[in-house]
Amino acid sequence: MKALAFLLVAASLSASAQAPLPQLKAYEVPASWLTPIEPLRIADRTWQIGTADITSLLIKTEQGAVLIDGGMPQAAELLVAHLQRLGVAPHELKLILHSHAHADHVGPLAALKRATGARLVSNAESAALLARGGSGDIHFADGITYPPVQADRLLQDGETVSLGTMRFTVAFTPGHTPGSMSWTWTDTRHGAPLRIAYVDSLSAPGYTLVGNAAYPQLLDAYARSFAIVRQLPCDLLITPHPDQSGWHYADAAQPHPRPMSCAAYADAAEARIKKQADEQRARRPRGT
Repeated sequence: MKALAFLLVAASLSASAQAPLPQLKAYEVPASWLTPIEPLRIADRTWQIGTADITSLLIKTEQGAVLIDGGMPQAAELLVAHLQRLGVAPHELKLILHSHAHADHVGPLAALKRATGARLVSNAESAALLARGGSGDIHFADGITYPPVQADRLLQDGETVSLGTMRFTVAFTPGHTPGSMSWTWTDTRHGAPLRIAYVDSLSAPGYTLVGNAAYPQLLDAYARSFAIVRQLPCDLLITPHPDQSGWHYADAAQPHPRPMSCAAYADAAEARIKKQADEQRARRPRGT
């Protein structure tokens, strides 16, 4: 009965502009991360169904649908409503993929698994954090937690996940988290193939980059990830935080005013990480 009530509430949500979803008392974020918007068509089978400033991608296939990332924990009902608006019944969501295991991207995955029966695909590093609900994150000592969720399949770097005729290839891009993953697949637009790259965050918000005892090789991890991202098949770049790749989802007339290549994304991130690391080195006592 609880699952039925959940779906009935989700189905009743209006697709029109609404007030932001409620804040979590322990983890407040910008209102735009919680503001519902109309589903946005990215390509023939790929839709953005998340909020104004957090990406959640739905890919429709002949054998069901795939979701990549979910946003904040509060977004579960919104996502189910958007699935239904696009003609995807909850049980037709077959796979859930993700970028990294922070609350603003995987927060609703436990609720979505219960509501849809979809299988969650992850890797070993992220699965450990998902199972703890985000507690014990190496960069956030106080923890930014969310409902714990168990992965159903663990991937190795470079593996492919298939549903129908769609094939999603994972590239491990650690740095933002040890388990960060980026995804590539080929859709179509105007009858032509379109290689989409959903590339994970390459930022380090407040991180200790130099002398981090919990992640001694963090800068090396970022360097490898920059190189990987530059080589991805990438006609169209999308990122978990859309502004980082020039998207403005809330503007239906011009949702992608500043398109960016994967190489440019990696170059800009590398410059920021280098500056941040240099500033930390300059503040360290001599001899440490």
